[in-house]
Amino acid sequence: MSIRHYLASWNGKSADDIGDVYERHCADPSFVSDLLELAGDEALQKGATWLLKRHLENNEKLDPEEIEQVYALLPGLTRWESRLHILQCMPHMPVPEARRVAIEAFLRASMTDEVKFVRAWAYGGYWGLARQFPEYRAEAERLCEIAMHHEAPSVKARLRQVMKAGF
Repeated sequence: MSIRHYLASWNGKSADDIGDVYERHCADPSFVSDLLELAGDEALQKGATWLLKRHLENNEKLDPEEIEQVYALLPGLTRWESRLHILQCMPHMPVPEARRVAIEAFLRASMTDEVKFVRAWAYGGYWGLARQFPEYRAEAERLCEIAMHHEAPSVKARLRQVMKAGF
C-alpha cells in the first residue's frame, strides 16, 4: 500500500499506527518527495508533516532543494498540527536566504496562534532564525523577554530551553 493510502485511512490520533507507516516506508527512495507532495493535500498534511518530523528526528537529512520545498508549504498549512510539525522540524533545517522574510512572517504569525504548543515552537523558531541571521538577535531577545512575562507556563518552559542554548 502507498503512503497516501495509509495516511488517508489513519485516524489522526494513533501514534503507533503512524509510526508503523514510517517504519514501512522510511527507506523508500521516494519517501521525502512523497511526503512533500502529500503535505500539500489538506486532508493528508497532518500525517505527512508528522512523518517528515519523525524522519528528521531520526537524524535523517534533507537536501537544500527539499528544505526549500518544505518551507514553500508554509502558506498552505491549514491545520495547527501541521504548522507545529514544521516548527518542530526547523531546528533540523537551515533557513534559505531567499525564504527568510516569509519564514519570519510565518514565525511571527505563529507566535499569536491560539494553540500554546504552536506559540512555544514559534518562539524557538524565531530564536533559531536569529542564531542563523544575527540581525534578528535583538528582536528575538525582546520577543522572548516579553513572552516570559505574558505567556502560559508551558510556553515559558520551552522558551527557557531555547534561550539556555544561546545564540
